[in-house]
Amino acid sequence: MTDSGASPPVQARGGGTPPRRTLERVVFVAIALLLAGAAIVATATQDPSVAPAVSALQGTLKKIHDTGTITLGYRESSLPFSYLNKLGQPIGYSLDLCGEIADAAAAELGMELKTALVPVTAADRFDKVKSGAIDLECGSSTSNLQRKREVAFSPILFVAGTKLMVPEDSPVASYRDLAGKTVVVTEGTTNEAALRALSDKQNLGINFVTQRDHAASLALLVAGKADAFATDDVLLYGFIATEPAARHMKVVGEYLSYDPYGLVFRRDDPAFGVLVEKTFERLAAERRLADLYAKWFLRRLPTGETLNLPMSPQLEEMFRVLGQPD
Repeated sequence: MTDSGASPPVQARGGGTPPRRTLERVVFVAIALLLAGAAIVATATQDPSVAPAVSALQGTLKKIHDTGTITLGYRESSLPFSYLNKLGQPIGYSLDLCGEIADAAAAELGMELKTALVPVTAADRFDKVKSGAIDLECGSSTSNLQRKREVAFSPILFVAGTKLMVPEDSPVASYRDLAGKTVVVTEGTTNEAALRALSDKQNLGINFVTQRDHAASLALLVAGKADAFATDDVLLYGFIATEPAARHMKVVGEYLSYDPYGLVFRRDDPAFGVLVEKTFERLAAERRLADLYAKWFLRRLPTGETLNLPMSPQLEEMFRVLGQPD
């Protein structure tokens, strides 16, 4: 018995072939099933380099995909990691590494990406990462346990340490000579924290003055408003090599801190973290990390200077751990 108003099933008379319309339906369904099966097989066996499904994207990769843009934060005066050339364009070792990660993200997503550049300072760089204003900070940021509670870091790209810059005729030869004197530091740096801790521990009574960026800190020292400028040694040597105002300065003292640098991105983003890690491993295996180091620390810089700073044994070992051939 059928429901009221329902059409009775079509039957073949005497065991003959079904009507043409029914046969067309059967063929259509069969083709649809074959196509669906082919799609499932293709998805299951596709090359891992093929872009992931949009619905599976999360975190930074999803943000980059949805906007079609990767946003890099740069520093204006952290030579040779991230600084401005004579045309006011951001360049540097860290920016080159960020460019490699941007290319890897484009390949992972299977799309062309635009690159946006946003200036950051030592004081606001981590806030801009956390807020999403930038996707990668490409500067001279020290990777340490305290900061890793806020942001994530790439593998180490350089090893530096805090030292002092003073005028050539200064009697200051160590932090111990700074008792009661004025030291300029850049706001939000590990250098400030290291020297403050030493001053408190040894009752030196150092008077600290903070500036928003390294260029402003140098200007204060040059103007005679501070007795010393404390920051990473590589940045101090960079100033001496590039800034006429710093030519009559010298770097003194023992290392006051250990500062391994890394690129900065958002925490709790495993997919992007894997992309960053694999990019560094690929660059190490291809000896591109060593080539980029030589470009920015051993050869003549695009702005005309030469730092001639050989790679430290510590950094060589870190690159080997990432896969750089001997």
